[in-house]
Amino acid sequence: MNWLVVFYFVSNWIFIFALAYYLQTNLQWYNYSFYRVITKHHKQIWHFLYFLLPLALFIAVGPSNSPTLLFISLYLFYLPLLINWAIGLDKKLVFTRRIKTFFIILFAFMALQQYVLVFFLQSNNNIFFLLSLIFSLICSYCFEAILFNRYKKQAQKKLNSIKDLKIIAITASYGKTSIKNFLYQILRTQYQVYATPRSVNTIKGIVSDINENLPPHTEIYIVEAGARQKGDIAEIAHLLNHQYGIIGEVGEQHLEYFKKLENIMQTKFELLESNRLEFALIFKDNTFPQYLSKNKKIQYFPTELRNEQANLEETSFELEIEQNFYTFKTNILGAFNIHNLSAAILLGHHLKIPIPTMQRVLGTLQPIPHRLTKEVVNGKMILDSSFNGNLNGMLESVRIAGLYDGRKVIITPGIIESDEKSNITLAKAIDSTFDMAIITGELNSHILSQHIRRPQKIVLKDKSQLQNFLLNSTYKGDLILFANDAPNFI
Repeated sequence: MNWLVVFYFVSNWIFIFALAYYLQTNLQWYNYSFYRVITKHHKQIWHFLYFLLPLALFIAVGPSNSPTLLFISLYLFYLPLLINWAIGLDKKLVFTRRIKTFFIILFAFMALQQYVLVFFLQSNNNIFFLLSLIFSLICSYCFEAILFNRYKKQAQKKLNSIKDLKIIAITASYGKTSIKNFLYQILRTQYQVYATPRSVNTIKGIVSDINENLPPHTEIYIVEAGARQKGDIAEIAHLLNHQYGIIGEVGEQHLEYFKKLENIMQTKFELLESNRLEFALIFKDNTFPQYLSKNKKIQYFPTELRNEQANLEETSFELEIEQNFYTFKTNILGAFNIHNLSAAILLGHHLKIPIPTMQRVLGTLQPIPHRLTKEVVNGKMILDSSFNGNLNGMLESVRIAGLYDGRKVIITPGIIESDEKSNITLAKAIDSTFDMAIITGELNSHILSQHIRRPQKIVLKDKSQLQNFLLNSTYKGDLILFANDAPNFI
């Protein structure tokens, strides 16, 4: 075997692993769904540049044609482009156990195939190397499915083993993470409480959290439930078999997945499918699906509200509880949080937390990072609402920013996974409030640019330029609102 053949085989290995790296990065972004990677990706050109075109060249310029061209294509073009792409990502591939397992399987298939090609077939046809990638994807998928089934049974067994465990499941189009965190801070005054971390809300994330993190002495487990398709929340409900549920505000978030609001509503109401359900709070403006029977287990929220105030300093309101009004004040910003707080208060009351205790807790609530938090940095007021990605939340962030007297700057990609009408509404609110609008990413840049006319307007397709731009273009005394955030694959 001469050096050219060795170099050829090595190049094939490098190429297949490069393709696999691109593929696994995208699968990780979209929860390992090939369907979503193919149909929901907002930058389809990436698939062409970093997968389809290199793949076509790899097949076309095999050893029988031009290995020299293959080497040039790989080392002078594809690898430099892919490395530059990977370096520029703000959401890079995380080498989890699943990713490591896949690459181990791929390595094993490649090694076995290399042995067969050299010692038995005496061939260097590069098509065989593609088979290794395909077989590895299939084997990895089957392995993960078997493993998850085992983990799921293990999670159910652990839940059943914790004596007198109460489980609260929370879902909504927006606000579920906030409700979870507010409720956690209220209930921990009287119970041993554990809540799913960060924004973990998929069946796989919940199963992993139960197995790895749920303490055995927990009295109340608070779980956030999310969905991308019908049946997702039903699967979570059947796993948890929870006693308490909260269905927050349901809107057109993730509309591109569900197609219509009715489908989103039906999916969120799957939360009521628990056999042990004792009590559920449902946001009052949600449309109750006709096929479900209403019963005494359900209460709508918020109950009567009055004297609502939300500004740059604090939020206050009066909430009716059992025909009496009680005043609550908090440093949590945003009028939309009044509804989230009321859900936490009402369920806290149902679970026997004294009202004075809840009033005290609300006064000391810790703001949830990236959900309309305020901070002064180098003389600039920063409003970080980068995790508020729905229309109502973003409009409230704009309203709060509008209360500021000085120069106002907004950084936003618009609303992701929503419709054009919502982005036009947002653009008009931005137009009447801000002095400078920085639009990030390409997805909504055209529609936002069309309807933002008065402020100075900048479009940054590459977010890596943002930090330097802000250093040079914003000044002491400015208010800067980060409204929604999206990784650069959006």
